[in-house]
Amino acid sequence: MIHTKNKKKSLEVTVEEMRNFSLTYIEKYAPSKQQLKTYLLKKYLQSKLHNINKKNVTDLIDVVLQDLEKSKFVNDSFYSNSKAKSLLNRGSSINKIRNYLLSKGIDNKYILETINQIKDNNEDQDFFSAIKICKKKKIGPSRAEDNRNLFYKKDIAILARSGFDFETSKKVMDLNKDEYLKIINLL
Repeated sequence: MIHTKNKKKSLEVTVEEMRNFSLTYIEKYAPSKQQLKTYLLKKYLQSKLHNINKKNVTDLIDVVLQDLEKSKFVNDSFYSNSKAKSLLNRGSSINKIRNYLLSKGIDNKYILETINQIKDNNEDQDFFSAIKICKKKKIGPSRAEDNRNLFYKKDIAILARSGFDFETSKKVMDLNKDEYLKIINLL
């Protein structure tokens, strides 16, 4: 009987430790639910706990994550919106934002809400993001006029790798210098 009490007590200590690790990690990185789960799994699988098997660890992690979600410490909807806003400020395309959020383990319903919110706020967001990329990388309309034709294919390829479709890339590449400068001043 003493052995089961000790086992039960060590499980409680582990849950408390897990909450503490989680809160420290949340404070430092503001992760998604999936990122936090991955962190905790790595943390506890590397530790030398002999009396707990992997199934118990995953169950404990799920309990801690549910508790943190109820207390609003972990919120994938907020994470999705804030990361999308940050990526938009850097000039990322909607496709790149979608793929980034998927890679972080965000649920598809939150991603769709975020993408729809972006499209509602600005119907042609990809166009403006592509212009930001052109300014940042000094390609397309920000190049000198005599070099634009030489680097046209290379610049289109840079925009494509950034997640923009061909039509948006072509539309941005075909801007003349004056239109480009007017749009840059608005951004």
